[in-house]
Amino acid sequence: MKIIDAHGAVSECPEELELDTLRHSAAHIMAQAIARIWPQADFGFGPATDKGFYYDVDLGDVKPTEEDLQKIEAEMKKITKENLPFKSFILPRDEAKKLMADRNAKYKLEHIDDFDDDTEISFFQQGEYIDMCSGPHITYTKALKAFKVTSVSGAYWRADSNNKMLTRIYGVAFRTKDELAEYERLIAEAEKRDHRKIGKEMQLFMMVDEGPGFPFWLPNGMKLKNALMDYWHEKQAEYGYEEIETPTILSRKLWETSGHWDHYKDNMYTTLIDDEDYAVKPMNCPGACLVYKSQLHSYRDLPLRLAEAGHDHRHELRGALHGLFRVRAFTQDDAHLYVRPDQITEEVTSTTHLITDYYKQFGFPFKVELSTRPENSMGSDEDWELATEGLRTALDSMGMEYTVNEGDGAFYGPKIDFHLQDCLGRTWQCGTIQLDFQLPLNFQLEYTDSDGTKKRPIMIHRAGFGSFERFIGMLTEQYAGKFPTWLAPTQIKVLPVSDKTMDYAKEVYDKILKTGLRVELDERGEKIGYKIREAQQVDRVPYMLVLGPKESEAGTVAVRSRDTSETETMTLDEFIAKVQAEVAERK
Repeated sequence: MKIIDAHGAVSECPEELELDTLRHSAAHIMAQAIARIWPQADFGFGPATDKGFYYDVDLGDVKPTEEDLQKIEAEMKKITKENLPFKSFILPRDEAKKLMADRNAKYKLEHIDDFDDDTEISFFQQGEYIDMCSGPHITYTKALKAFKVTSVSGAYWRADSNNKMLTRIYGVAFRTKDELAEYERLIAEAEKRDHRKIGKEMQLFMMVDEGPGFPFWLPNGMKLKNALMDYWHEKQAEYGYEEIETPTILSRKLWETSGHWDHYKDNMYTTLIDDEDYAVKPMNCPGACLVYKSQLHSYRDLPLRLAEAGHDHRHELRGALHGLFRVRAFTQDDAHLYVRPDQITEEVTSTTHLITDYYKQFGFPFKVELSTRPENSMGSDEDWELATEGLRTALDSMGMEYTVNEGDGAFYGPKIDFHLQDCLGRTWQCGTIQLDFQLPLNFQLEYTDSDGTKKRPIMIHRAGFGSFERFIGMLTEQYAGKFPTWLAPTQIKVLPVSDKTMDYAKEVYDKILKTGLRVELDERGEKIGYKIREAQQVDRVPYMLVLGPKESEAGTVAVRSRDTSETETMTLDEFIAKVQAEVAERK
């Protein structure tokens, strides 16, 4: 694929830049299509993204509909068939401003003011459309062969809520039509797996206008969440953690000490208690520091591993809320470790094993990223070198493949991030291991070393799921609601064929209930076919016991699996033992 740069030079595009160039060019072609439909359109920014592109545009009073998106896409197809050449030119700043003023492009004019007076501004043009841009672009519009206009939302100009809300129109673009078709297939599959849709069908959770972003867990959802938390509790004990619980509301003084009051207050919910400022905790680490500080510690006490399933609250913009993935109240699967410098590698290794255990349990492939010291950081060179080398040594000792993200660590320490990939190819950043010098300093945390001197511990922040809410949302989509038996809200449904076998069905139900397995009895007067379909397709129950006269007389159960239409007859004791083994092994 040939490309043209800002100076008009044409060259072959490096393969790694092809998609980005196609998508950036698609944004320009979409802007041209929008301008043809709505000549009054005034354009902000239009970049490429990971999957496509978007353009922020001021359309006045126009609110684009789904039909309008189809019109834009149709006009884009016309433009590609016109095979317009992309041309570039460069103007001095003053001439650039005049060109944009003549075209009533007020947002581009404002953008030009970001540059120094002696800066030259580059432009690209295809047909009648001219846009400020540094390029590069495809040489002709026909090179864009596979694209789709997908959605519309709002976006503040320059991402500042004090500015005007513009219309953001999204699209996707790929090299070939086959790649676009595969993307559309995955999108359709993602819609079927949408955790909000499945959560409603299975009655896992609900969201209400009275509490936007604050999930209501329903009985089925609580069964699922509790099963996941039981697993979490077991893993904490296995890896030597002690569990704590810190208060939800704490004094402003704590948040000032931690630094959150100055740097995170806009995301915190605050209240007055006894005429003093308090805040609902957005994270658990300051509380964990108070727990550490409540006792004297020797070097022999370390490492101290404190786990907390803390209920946290953060203020998210309403427009950013999305099911369980972006909420305002969540349960963090958190832990804070206090270690000596010589313990960093060993503890990071153990913590990495714990987090990867989680992902292997649920079948998520993952990639690991080591982020190093950013420009604006605190702590000495010696501390950073020791901490970074500790993380690197831990990963190397396990033979873990990882990439290094230079300069992307937290200001208080380096970190390891875990990026999961789901069955639709989407990536999620969930697990993290972060080394922290700042909070132990802020809270004046100490331990007595072997030589009797006071030393400051290093704090390790650790999360595996990210939050229980987000992880359950991910699991719901990963399994399409067909949770493994050990996680399923209802593991077994007892389905009597008619009232004639109801007494036997109740006996079966009672016996299973006493084992601790999660079982339901469908006593409704519906036809058995309807009961089976609902249990299998809506409730997604792993096992259904279909009980007719034959089973009642023989004292057996006809077992039907969620994933098959066949039944298997066995004794109730055999069935219970089978399911108990499956649950115990967390298959």
